[in-house]
Amino acid sequence: MADIHHDSPHHHGPHGHGPHGHPHHHEHHDEDRAHPGTSSEPASRTSAWERVRTWLRHDHDHGGGLPPDDAAIHATKVSLAALALTACLQLAIVVLSGSVALLSDTIHNFADALTAIPLWAAFVLHRRPPNRHFTHGYNRAEDFAGLLVLLVIGASVAVVVYESVTRLLHPRPMEHAAWVIAAGMLGALGNEFVARYRIRAGRRIGSAALTADGVHARTDALTSLVVVAAGIGGAFGWAWVDPAAGLLVALIILLMLGRSAARIFGRMLDAVDPALCDLAVATTAAVEGVRGVNDLRLRWHGHRLEIVTRVAVDPGLSVEQGHLITEHVEHALMHAFPQSVGAVVHVDPDGVDSHELTRHHL
Repeated sequence: MADIHHDSPHHHGPHGHGPHGHPHHHEHHDEDRAHPGTSSEPASRTSAWERVRTWLRHDHDHGGGLPPDDAAIHATKVSLAALALTACLQLAIVVLSGSVALLSDTIHNFADALTAIPLWAAFVLHRRPPNRHFTHGYNRAEDFAGLLVLLVIGASVAVVVYESVTRLLHPRPMEHAAWVIAAGMLGALGNEFVARYRIRAGRRIGSAALTADGVHARTDALTSLVVVAAGIGGAFGWAWVDPAAGLLVALIILLMLGRSAARIFGRMLDAVDPALCDLAVATTAAVEGVRGVNDLRLRWHGHRLEIVTRVAVDPGLSVEQGHLITEHVEHALMHAFPQSVGAVVHVDPDGVDSHELTRHHL
């Protein structure tokens, strides 16, 4: 039988029909708000806050929220704004205190904010449709953006180590230790906010780069607590605590960098979680008319999960009936995964050697 397949490049939406249909999960935020004229507070007092809340929560609903690319761009914008604000406030306190630990944290937060720019560019490229030159589209730009993120983080570690060693060799007392402690707490809160936002958005759309950036931000929240410790040491006049804390920050960042690099390079080599393969096999085998699942292959293309498989069906089926089974398989796979899914399904007649002509090429 001929190769019957269907490529499904678009992310599925909620369906209310079929064995694999899901009910709609749209959240009606407007119903939670007071209608005009009924609010207990004047609109002028709440409109600005409501706009901020709407911006921050714009992409959190999978069913009624933003498309994957728009959600990724939105999360990147929020992260950029939050980290840039945090780093600027910390920089002002660095000037006052001269703390090398806080300087290290500030440099790293600025670097994190700047890493949002290549991710943003990659997500914008992801929107562009395939063409004759890039027949698979531009999804891989996200993986290269992840590499750039790793390089920026590595450079920030080098700066942190240099400044810390210099301060150890030429110690000086910390000024305004209380402000350093406050800045460390600010950095921890800002990074934890960004971490939660990035990880939630990255996992929802299947973006390894965005999720890795979120995990990195969570680690940064811990490094900011090291700055708090440096401030406490400075308050007691222990000059060595500040540069020692800076070196500890560098070590934590290096450990995080290794884990992030493993994820990014694994994604570029088409590594997937084996649990995803198990889910794809179980979902495909459960479709009525499928007698066997063979040669299942999964890979990430940006934050889109591509699935290629062969299914064995009754050899007496017509081409139209075989095609209908592939449609049901694709439909089931789209609902089995929360990420955007593209599926290509090849039909084999069950019990018949239908690949004798091409087997020796493989």
